[in-house]
Amino acid sequence: MKTYFFISDIHLGLENEEKELIKEKKLIEFLKYAADNCDELFILGDLFDYWFEYGKVIQKGFIRTLGELAKFRDSGKPIHYIIGNHDFMHKNFFENEIGAILYHDSISVELNGKNFYMAHGDGLVKNDLGYKILKKILRNKFFQGLYSIIHPDLGIKLASGSSKVSRDYTTKKHYGEIDGLFEFAKSKIDDGYDFVLFGHSHFQAFENFKQGFYINLGTWLDKPCYGKFETKFEILEWN
Repeated sequence: MKTYFFISDIHLGLENEEKELIKEKKLIEFLKYAADNCDELFILGDLFDYWFEYGKVIQKGFIRTLGELAKFRDSGKPIHYIIGNHDFMHKNFFENEIGAILYHDSISVELNGKNFYMAHGDGLVKNDLGYKILKKILRNKFFQGLYSIIHPDLGIKLASGSSKVSRDYTTKKHYGEIDGLFEFAKSKIDDGYDFVLFGHSHFQAFENFKQGFYINLGTWLDKPCYGKFETKFEILEWN
């Protein structure tokens, strides 16, 4: 029986320097704990508040986190990284230098005999056409290639700014009284999934529907937590 850990929406780089030091320290402590207590780690997007990777340049900061992820992977345990709407501009650094498995979309996996559907969660709500169009543009390789021509200092500054715009849009957008991600999860449970797992909304959730469960990991901006699965799924606080 394997043990799986799940985290989402840490948003490294969002807050002031003091808060970022505290948050990164907690994350590093968690990664050390995970290395000794789980068999595989799943990151469900927005590990960084913004990420733009050039061919020969990676952005400054959070070297301790990158090092700890590399140590986790060097122990022989897989890291599965589903990119989010804030940290989607990856090339091959995480795959080549850290050894993580990078996913640009949702994934379906079987864990300990249970079927999991996992995604960051952006673009899945029905009444969010504007974001779905923007997502197609931002993730277009041609446009990303044009963007990479910009000097890294300016490019990363712009990426940080666009990240703030995206966050403000998500925060102010009124999706109605119904949790759109839960509604999407119900359709996947009807397709035969036992667990449907998201981040993105920053609202922690654990809902039963028919034979399955919809789970949202929330965000480390409120209270650090992680998911754990062996025979049952738990959301556990990390202090």
